[in-house]
Amino acid sequence: MSDQGAPAGAAPAAGGPEGAPGQASRSAGARTADDGGSYLGEPGPPLDHRAPFYVGFAGALGALLAYWVLTQVQAIGSSLVLIIVSLFLAAGLNPAVELIERRGVRRSLAVTVVIVAAIAAIALFVVAIVPVITDQVAKITDNAPGWLDQLRQNDRVQELDDEYQVIDKIRDYVTDGDFVSSLFGGAIGIGLAVLGALFNAFIIIVLTLYFLSSLEKTKTAMFRLAPASRRDRVTRLGNRILDSIGAYVSGAFVVALCAGITSLVFLFVVGLGEYAVALAFVVAVLDVIPMIGATIGAVVVCAIGFAEDPKIGIACVIFYVFYQQFENYVVYPRVMSRSVDVPGVVTVIAALIGASLLGVVGALMAIPTAAAILLIVREVFIRRQDAR
Repeated sequence: MSDQGAPAGAAPAAGGPEGAPGQASRSAGARTADDGGSYLGEPGPPLDHRAPFYVGFAGALGALLAYWVLTQVQAIGSSLVLIIVSLFLAAGLNPAVELIERRGVRRSLAVTVVIVAAIAAIALFVVAIVPVITDQVAKITDNAPGWLDQLRQNDRVQELDDEYQVIDKIRDYVTDGDFVSSLFGGAIGIGLAVLGALFNAFIIIVLTLYFLSSLEKTKTAMFRLAPASRRDRVTRLGNRILDSIGAYVSGAFVVALCAGITSLVFLFVVGLGEYAVALAFVVAVLDVIPMIGATIGAVVVCAIGFAEDPKIGIACVIFYVFYQQFENYVVYPRVMSRSVDVPGVVTVIAALIGASLLGVVGALMAIPTAAAILLIVREVFIRRQDAR
C-alpha cells in the first residue's frame, strides 16, 4: 500500500485545494527564476478617474490648453479672416462651378473658367469704373465747401456751428487735401495700405481657387471623421449648410447689383448724373451689409441730393423709401428663397455679434452662420429632445 509510508500529519499533496497558495508562490518563484528576474509583478487596478487629485490635474491641464489655443487663435486672427472670407467666396462660386459641371465639363476646368471670369470682371471694373468713381469723388470733395456754406444758412445750424465750429472743422478736413494721407499715416502709410490690400486680395484669390478645386475632396474627408452610423446624416447636413451659404453669397451679390443698377438709373434721371456712378457704387457695396447697409447708402445719396437741390433730396428720400420696401418684400425673398431661413430677431442679433467680432466681414458672414446653427439645432438637438 502506497499510503502506509506517509507520516501522520503530513501536508496534503500539492494540487489539492489547500495546496493552491503554495503552488502559486512556487510557480511565481519558478517564473522569477526562469525569467532571470525580469518578472515585475501583476499590474494593479487602474487609476480612479473620480479621485480629487486626478480631476483637479485634468481640469487644470485642460484650462491651460484652452488658454494656449485661444492665444494662438488671436495671434493668427488676420490670417483666419482671410481663410474664412476665401471659404465663403468659394461657397458662393461653387453653384456656378456645379452649373458648368452639369454641362459635362471637368471640375478643374469649371473652376478655372469661373475664377478667370471673376478676375476678368474685377479687372474690367477697375479699368472702366474706378477712374470714373475717382473723378466723381474729387468733384464731391470740391463741391463740399459750397454745400457746407448752404447748410450754414440755417439758423439752427448756425447756432450750433458758432458754439462747436463743426462746419469749419469739416471744411478744413475736406479741403485740406491731405486728409487721405493723414487717414493712412502719410504717403508711406498709403503705399503700405495699398500693398497690404493687394497682398490680401492675392491671398484670397489663391485660397479661393484651392478651396474651389478641392471642395468635394475636403467635404468627403471632413465627413469621414464622423462615425459610420451617423456619416450619412452628417453628410446631408453638411451639404445643406454649404449649399445655403453658397446661395446666400450669390444672392447677396445679386441683391446688391440690383440696388446699384437701380440707383444708377435713378440718379441719372433725377439730375445727379455728375456723381451717379460713384454714388451707385457706394449703394451697391453698402447694400451687401445686412440690416443697416442699404439705409446708410440711402442716407449718403439723400444728403448729397439735398446739398444739390432740396427737390432732388426729397425725390431721393421718396425713391429709397419705396425701393427698400420693394427690395425687402419682393427682391430679397425671391433671391434668397433657396438660401437661408432666419427669423428677424436672430438676424439682428447675429449681425450685431458678427460686427462686434470681425467688423464688416463678421456682419456679412453672420446670417449664413446663424442659419447653419439653426439648422443644426433643429435637426439634432430638437429632434433628440422630441424623442425623449
